[in-house]
Amino acid sequence: MSVSLRGLYAITPETTPGPASLAEMVAQAIQGGACLIQYRDKGADARTRYERAAALLVVCRGAAVPLIVNDDLLLAADLGADGVHLGRDDPDPSQARERLGAEAIVGVSCYDDLDRAQSAEQSGASYVAFGSFFPSPTKPSAVRADPRLLTQARRRLRVPAVAIGGITPENAPLLIAAGASMLAVVTGIFAQPDIAAAARAYQTLFPKEND
Repeated sequence: MSVSLRGLYAITPETTPGPASLAEMVAQAIQGGACLIQYRDKGADARTRYERAAALLVVCRGAAVPLIVNDDLLLAADLGADGVHLGRDDPDPSQARERLGAEAIVGVSCYDDLDRAQSAEQSGASYVAFGSFFPSPTKPSAVRADPRLLTQARRRLRVPAVAIGGITPENAPLLIAAGASMLAVVTGIFAQPDIAAAARAYQTLFPKEND
């Protein structure tokens, strides 16, 4: 699968707000233009998480969109997912790449820490994520990052930078202009009545490659 780490990065919610299944919701996000999906679920048991992730993988494979698993290298490996996203307490990116293979997408949360991002890049990360840039209902106590960090990252890193945290279609252009290659969004997509339209509102903010 050829992957461009640029555009809307949709992260699944902990709970579904309506009758639609998580797989259906992800399908709608992809229809709206999401180019990377992350399965994030810290509350369900291992079997439920595997079943949900497997259902998402079917949707993502059908649309040729990569599926990333949050914080669970074992699940990513067992599932055959396209990669894993690692936090502060997770394995080193080099361990993840050794387990998942050279083509895997390995993302690392770097919060507001550019030195951590440089270390992650040196250890084999495919992308680094900074934030929260704005107040976020998903992580209300998250450390806050300044958009200027994205500009610094663009100058000092070779891997793409992902922006996360309270991002809306209104404040997103600031982050893209500062240097964000991807916007990671949860509530702004999955809590909206029309998920595909919500995703499209973000994806259309990115200039086309030939512009």
